[in-house]
Amino acid sequence: MAESFTTRLTQRLQIEQKKNDHGGVYAFAQRTLAYHSNRIEGSTLTEKQTASLFDTGTLTSEDALIRAKDVEEMTGHFLMFNEMLKTYQEPLSHELIKRYHYKLKSGVFEDIANGYPIGEYKNRRNIVSDITTALPEDVHARMTTLLDEYNAADKHDLHGLAKFHADYEAIHPFQDGNGRTGRLILFKECLKNDIIPFVVNDSRKAEYYHALNTAQTKQDYSLLERFFREEQFEYRQQVEGFLPPVKE
Repeated sequence: MAESFTTRLTQRLQIEQKKNDHGGVYAFAQRTLAYHSNRIEGSTLTEKQTASLFDTGTLTSEDALIRAKDVEEMTGHFLMFNEMLKTYQEPLSHELIKRYHYKLKSGVFEDIANGYPIGEYKNRRNIVSDITTALPEDVHARMTTLLDEYNAADKHDLHGLAKFHADYEAIHPFQDGNGRTGRLILFKECLKNDIIPFVVNDSRKAEYYHALNTAQTKQDYSLLERFFREEQFEYRQQVEGFLPPVKE
């Protein structure tokens, strides 16, 4: 029986990560997810700058100012992705999600200066759109309920991922970095559950937010699930050529 696309992708990602190969699907995954996920949250770095930062650790100004926070968060995203690849088979837990957040945010001076908890749940209220997010004192309990319900199932499909993502973002457990950790969790859980992974493209940000808000306010996950499916198709088209041919 031929290996699935996701199995082949996961194996290739791990091989290239260990070799520190910056010329294949691992580099593409790193650059693409980091660029789009950070861009959705307001990063000003271009795709070219993201690639340069990943490949060489340096940037070209392209005649524009570069914000230190954008660089710090982009580098943090690379580290978070590496941590995800090492742990993608582990069940979701408080500790694992906090570890992802720590990798993303531990080098961000502005967050540290603002007293934001790094690798820990929020200690102040935050807002997002018209959603009432969890109060700091309620985060641990609500995350426990979410994780227990999610982990009760042995296997997940795209619908289950859409529901988890909508509920996670509604809780908004961290002071900042919820969208990026949430989208990384989606990628992780795709690899774990043999689902074709995907990247939420910044050019579709408005559609993504609309589908997410619909899921959160109406408990209708069909739009978000369909959006993820469309992004799956796009991502598979982009990475298929990086993978070794399937053996007959």
